[in-house]
Amino acid sequence: MLIRHPLWLSVAGVIAAAFAASSAVGSDWLRFRGPNGTGISPDTKATPVTWSSTENLKWKVVLPGAGVSSPIVVGDRVFVTCYSGYGMSRESPGNQKDLKRHLVCVDRTTGSILWQKSFDPHLPEDQFSGAGVPEHGYASHTPVSDGERIYAFFGKSGVHAFDLDGKELWRAAVGTGSDPRRWGSSSSPIVFEKTLIVAAGPERNSIVGLDTATGKEIWKADAESLGNVWGTPVAVKVDETRTDIVIGAPYEIWAINPVNGKLKWYCDAMESDQFNSSVVADGQTIYAIEGRGGGSIAVKAGGTDNVTKSHVVWSGRDSSRFGTPLVHEGRLYYFGNGVANCVNAETGQKVFQGRLQGARSSEGGDARSDDNAGGRPGRGFGGRGGFGGSDYSSPVLADGKIYYVSRNGNMHVLQAGATFEQLAVNRVTDAGEDFSATPAISNGDLFVRSNKHLYCVGVK
Repeated sequence: MLIRHPLWLSVAGVIAAAFAASSAVGSDWLRFRGPNGTGISPDTKATPVTWSSTENLKWKVVLPGAGVSSPIVVGDRVFVTCYSGYGMSRESPGNQKDLKRHLVCVDRTTGSILWQKSFDPHLPEDQFSGAGVPEHGYASHTPVSDGERIYAFFGKSGVHAFDLDGKELWRAAVGTGSDPRRWGSSSSPIVFEKTLIVAAGPERNSIVGLDTATGKEIWKADAESLGNVWGTPVAVKVDETRTDIVIGAPYEIWAINPVNGKLKWYCDAMESDQFNSSVVADGQTIYAIEGRGGGSIAVKAGGTDNVTKSHVVWSGRDSSRFGTPLVHEGRLYYFGNGVANCVNAETGQKVFQGRLQGARSSEGGDARSDDNAGGRPGRGFGGRGGFGGSDYSSPVLADGKIYYVSRNGNMHVLQAGATFEQLAVNRVTDAGEDFSATPAISNGDLFVRSNKHLYCVGVK
């Protein structure tokens, strides 16, 4: 195992210059939850079942700051965002003037930091206090890539575009407002063709379309309720001439036209004045499970205006809080409160429910049980906030196995299927790190980030 530190950057700069820019390949994981947000790796290479701080851990690298954004993989490089300088603990948050955001590029093979960019914040930021911001901090948006550029969204501090070697190409402001609860923002950007789509709900009550080459605003879709949206959209192909961009919103599911931002259709959904999770699509069916008050839905894409009566397949009372569900082979998997759940994707009927088992500590003691999976072993981002330390990660799948990371560092491996079968639960550290990000998977390797490190797990 290799352990790297950001101070290694001076050497990394020389190495980075030797690499040509990578282009997108089949095993790239370019956005939050990989290919179109499905959480499913297309690779056939075997992924590990068991690992620890000594087994099947290829490397770990010290990050320059905390964050709950997920890593992405572009060719031979891994990208992740962080923040530092302010809001590292609730007891002593510090001065907002010291806040920095970071975009870090890591060699996927060695764990070496190739380059790192830091940004000053737009001030004032949302205070590191209350129920929301201390739960996730100031680097909550997963970056996205089109294989040529990296786009990092930092809320009030805007969108920053770089080439794969770290050259800044442009930056764009998309609003400096706050959500009604001042919980901060977390929606991740996506790329559709030549448009970068940014859900700037808290910042602007808008979804914004930017030109990927220049950062110029192409369109924006305004709605007051977007201020209560924290999820990430997906692209759903309706036919050869039409693709809808779908996102969950308070009380409804929306689809917009990626060319002009106009609303295509909407349907009634969960009875909640906020939407914390992301939708997921399987073919032309969109699924959502929301935790604030509970609720689940399956709806067919397409149509115009209100499609509640014509396109809703089923609705239920499933609840998963923040995590996005996973759809695979006709089954919908979701996790919450230390429990794995599976429903029939066609009907919404329960298939199974199973309690996740806790791990043994890598130091020999018992790890924290997932009966209270969200409780964190340490201060994390400074306290439990108002949610009792809820889990934020979403499940992902590769090689027929489902991977789910609890906030306390328990990393669960389940066999995908019609029965509950937990294969293993693993830990890479007992140092009290906060694991709130969703793993990236590429070519058999899992890339998992905490508030302190980025880890690469794979069969050695």
